[in-house]
Amino acid sequence: MARQRIEQQPAFVLHTQPWRETSLIVELFSRDHGRLPLVAKGARRPASAFRGLLLGFQPLLADWSGGGEVRTLARVEWQGGVPLLGGRALLSGYYLNELLISLMPREDAHPGLFDDYRAALLELASGKPVEGALRRFEFALLAAMGYMPDFGRCADTGAALAEGRDYLLIIEKGFAERPRGSGTPSYSGRILRALSHGNFADEACAVAAKQISRTLINHHLGGRELQSRRVFTEFAEL
Repeated sequence: MARQRIEQQPAFVLHTQPWRETSLIVELFSRDHGRLPLVAKGARRPASAFRGLLLGFQPLLADWSGGGEVRTLARVEWQGGVPLLGGRALLSGYYLNELLISLMPREDAHPGLFDDYRAALLELASGKPVEGALRRFEFALLAAMGYMPDFGRCADTGAALAEGRDYLLIIEKGFAERPRGSGTPSYSGRILRALSHGNFADEACAVAAKQISRTLINHHLGGRELQSRRVFTEFAEL
């Protein structure tokens, strides 16, 4: 792979882990180059220029170079504008990061999803209930990865969803009309059409959105468990 030099790339840190004695491997989500691993040499030294900058949920401008699978982080510059997250919002931020690492391939650029991620962080930092921010980002991520079904048309007939009818979610296919007498969980056409327009405020829509996103995410995780969900559960029990 040819060596390249990237400069002033908007980015967020998704995860860091120690590497060798003084360095870090940084999982970065960049706007125009997607998710990629970078080595921050000497980042754990007290006098490192990276000290205090490689924090999650904070907008950065990043420079890196190299041509291998793991390139070298050369410089980062803090951009500000996103308040620090705390409590439930912080746990929600970790959940978003884990979703990105688990579902988005490396070096698959999604500038729109990057903007959705920043918007989600700002909403989490605002102090509003976190559920709306989580659903919006889950839906955006699933759509960007090509995992989101068509909320406007019946998978069997291609006809527009009817507000007065109920539909089943069939993984890898879409929403199909529920057979009469079926006990399988279903969603009304009214709710599905509302979700297609981003309406997560209505209580029934919020419940349906969570069920749909959870079903799709669990399927595409392929049995992997998200650690952030476990922490969420423990936090709620406390």
